[in-house]
Order: sequence, then structure tokens, then C-alpha cells
Amino acid sequence: MMTLRQFARRPRDIPAAAAWYLADLGEARGKQELCTKQSPQKLRVLREHALVESAVSSNRIEGVEVAQDRIRTLVFGKPLLRDRAEEEVRGYRDALKLVHEEGSGLPLNVDTLLGLHRLVRGEIGDAGRFRDKGCDIIETLPGGGQRVRFRAVEAPEVPTAVRELLEGWQSCLDERWVHPLAALAAFNLDFLCIHPFRDGNGRVSRLLLLLQCYHLGFEVGRYISLERLIEENKDRYYETLELSSQRWHQGKHDPWPYIGHLLYILKTAYREFEGRLGQVKAPRGAKTELVMAAIEGSTGPFSVGDIQRQCPGVSIDLIRRVLKQLRSAGRVRCLRLGANAEWERTDARK
Repeated sequence: MMTLRQFARRPRDIPAAAAWYLADLGEARGKQELCTKQSPQKLRVLREHALVESAVSSNRIEGVEVAQDRIRTLVFGKPLLRDRAEEEVRGYRDALKLVHEEGSGLPLNVDTLLGLHRLVRGEIGDAGRFRDKGCDIIETLPGGGQRVRFRAVEAPEVPTAVRELLEGWQSCLDERWVHPLAALAAFNLDFLCIHPFRDGNGRVSRLLLLLQCYHLGFEVGRYISLERLIEENKDRYYETLELSSQRWHQGKHDPWPYIGHLLYILKTAYREFEGRLGQVKAPRGAKTELVMAAIEGSTGPFSVGDIQRQCPGVSIDLIRRVLKQLRSAGRVRCLRLGANAEWERTDARK
């Protein structure tokens, strides 16, 4: 809330690096729709990879690990869970599924916040409840000693702080205090500084990052694990979090190190998305399925060219073969032969 308060008063000038990231991300979102239309089958493969990586990485950042040979079973199957670590990985999987399926339709409110926490904590103990005690963020030093890195908001103040944060987020979007992506990262920083739960704050913060990206139309988190990228840059993540949380309680902190880092994570995700999309092989028969889907979606006469425009990368010869098969099966009919041939589904006039 303190960062959004700061933005409401008078946002500082955006640092050059952050401004470049914002420009690049705007361009990446513009390409997003084209990428997702071109290769839906490849995207299915990327979604599965991202789901596994996210469930594992977000828990591993918090020191929760499971056996490598159990990961895919935990994420995609319904096995009997062996221990608490597997419960938490499964819970994060369930929370991810909720965010992915609901997307921008899932409101950002207190109920959603508590619901996500309930899932990631495996619905046990204080899952789905704000903490009722003070909480200091303790750092373990290399020599084994410890230090208080940050004192979170006092427990009695947590519900009020969370409500103010949620209201500030909506006001920031409505009144355009700052670029929405900068507001998203500011929200994430404030959430971590409030530290509303006894445990699970980091995992919930990463789910909120994904959810808010969906609200803003940035869907790269479906295909590239933002959690994995945060884990791979964990040292810088914690370094910028500490830098930006200094003097947070007084509202005199500098939020841009942390904001800049989250923007970097998003930019890296989009760069990786474009690269992986070119590397992943579509499943066997995927192009045929794509042509079939385009034909099934037609509502009137269509040409081979119409289908090809909906199926980038698919050859005319393949489209003609599919049409021949469908005509033999009585599912389409040819209305006109020749260079301007037209086709129609046999049930199109029913």
C-alpha cells in the first residue's frame, strides 16, 4: 500500500531501464495474439511444461522439494500423497489451475486472496486466514547467524492494509497514476511488505503476479513459468526486494529496483516464449487437426485460401487432402470447381 500511496501523491520519473522494459512488453503483448493463433498445438506442450515448472519452482524457492520422479504424477495425476511437501506442491498446482482457468474473470479481492492461500497451504492449519501474530522477515547469514531484514505490518493492521492495497490497485488502474505493469509490480512489493500470512506469502505473491498479468492482457505465464524465472534469478530477486523495502513503512522507499526486476522477468518470459515456440515440434497430426477445426468453425462457403489464412504454416496440399477426406465422408461438398473453388459443410444450411 505504501508504494501505491507514493504513486497516488506524485509518481517519480520512471527510470530509463524500466521505461525500456515497458515499451518492449507493450510490443510483446501485441505479438501475443498472433503467436497463440499460429500454433495452438505447440502451445499445449508449452502449457504442460510451464505448469510443472511453476508448481515445482515456486515451492522450491521456499525450501519445499519433492522427488524428481514424482513431479509429473503430482501435477497431472491423482496419487496418494506421501508427505507435507507433496501436499504443498499439489496445492500450488490446484491454485495455478484456478488462475489459469479463470484468468481475467477471477476477481482480485480478499476472498480470492484467502482462497489462493488456502490452496497453496494444502487447506490445513491456518490456511486461508491472515496471521494473528507479529512477523519479522529473518535472513540467515552465510556464517549461520541471523538478522532481521524487515519488520512486517503488525498483525491487527493486516486486514486494513490488505483492503487498502486492493483499493489502491483499482484506483491506480482507473486514474492511471503510473503504467499498469509498474502498478502490478508495486502491488507485489506492497503485498510482500504487508506479509499478511504466517507462511505462504511468497507463493501467493507469485500467483497474484500471474493473475494480475491476465487482468492486464499479458498471458505469457500460461506458456513460460514466471516462477522458474524468478527462481533462476533468486539472488537478484531478494536483493531488489530488500533494496525496495528499506523505509517502506515511512513511505520513503525506492520501489524501482524491485519493479524493474519484475519487468525484467516478464520481458525474459516473452523472449523465451518466442524462442520456444520456434523450437517445439507440434504433435503428430496437429496440422490436420488445425485444418479440421477451421473447417468445422466455418459458417458459410469458404475457399482453400480462407482456410490457409486461419492456419498459418499449413500447406495448400494438406488442406486439399483434408477436404477430399471430408467430402468422401459426406461432411463437406464442393460448390464450385476451378481456381476459385468454394466449399461448404454439409450441415451448414440446417
